[in-house]
Amino acid sequence: MRGLFWFLGLSFLAVAASLLARHNDGFALLVLPPWRVELSLNLLVLGLLLLFTLGYALVRGLGLTLGLPARARAYRAQRQREQVARVLEEAIRLLFEGRFGHALRRADAAWQAGHAPGTAALIAARAAQRMREAEKVELWLQRAREAAPGSEAAALMLGAEMAVELGDFQLALTHLQQLQQQHGRHIAALRLELRARQGLGDVAGVLKLLRQLEKRGGLQPEPAREIRRKTHQEALRQRQGDGAQLLEYFQALPREERDPRLVLATARSLQALGQDDAAAGLVEEALSGPEWSPELADLYGRLDCAEGRALTARIARADAWLLQHPDDSRLLLALGRMCERQKLWGKARSYLEASLALGPSRAGHLALARLLDGLGETEAANRQFRLAAELDGH
Repeated sequence: MRGLFWFLGLSFLAVAASLLARHNDGFALLVLPPWRVELSLNLLVLGLLLLFTLGYALVRGLGLTLGLPARARAYRAQRQREQVARVLEEAIRLLFEGRFGHALRRADAAWQAGHAPGTAALIAARAAQRMREAEKVELWLQRAREAAPGSEAAALMLGAEMAVELGDFQLALTHLQQLQQQHGRHIAALRLELRARQGLGDVAGVLKLLRQLEKRGGLQPEPAREIRRKTHQEALRQRQGDGAQLLEYFQALPREERDPRLVLATARSLQALGQDDAAAGLVEEALSGPEWSPELADLYGRLDCAEGRALTARIARADAWLLQHPDDSRLLLALGRMCERQKLWGKARSYLEASLALGPSRAGHLALARLLDGLGETEAANRQFRLAAELDGH
């Protein structure tokens, strides 16, 4: 559309100039004694236009000629920048390809050429880290920090990430603290700090970071729950030699964080310390909740902490669980063990046989074999012992 407008405009001007020239009878008299020149005004205008065009072309040509050296230098500089940019692109590609030696050399070439020195230094640092050359890593990280103010945060982040990968968690935290002081923290830095504190076993630090990341949407719920569970397991492991501290830590946990696996680990630690009553209390509370755990039911039957009426109450409680979970072989095995301790031989036998009918297990066959041996049924007991031996390792 714009071209059409230009065409119409120029056509209009050409027609107007033609009409004006046809009806123009003027003339011009040029006097330079002793010469006189008389010519039409149209010819004079045409001559002036031609003279202006020739003058402009001459000046323009002279300017282009004199500017050739500068344009040649600019062209060479542009070509050099393009070549160095391609070298940097190759360094990035080689880094992702895993050809770290080649990537380091390309990044070094780009850095020496002064093209994006901060980025080139960071690429070289990563390549050196993959090659396990610690001195070169520090050299390139220092160069990245010195290259440009904008590269300092990236250098600190990269240094922290590489420190975590190498297992130097304290160095990683040092880098991240510098990053926080100078540039603040963001979600990626918080995730990296979480990994470092996990490596150091800093329970309080991990839980604090988990809350921050969940608040900012930096972690999905399921991974967050798994990390929290493992962190609590580590805290419980650190306290497994002291029953009082173990119980204090566990009871301080919010109910929604009392995962059955945490209950199982805590109860086993208490059992190892001879505190079976406390372990039974934890198991009863957990199994009375909405989440069922066959492992906890099995442990409940192994706890030797109740006798007489207390043991009868535990059997009654397990019977109530059985109404909700009739197909749980481990719960049936636990009931068989408790009934055996209470000398309820008939109920113990029926529970153990029902457990084996649902799922044969070495522990079930051994429990039934011991019961039958105690009842004097030697042949049946030996048969159960043989079945247990066949399931050895299951």
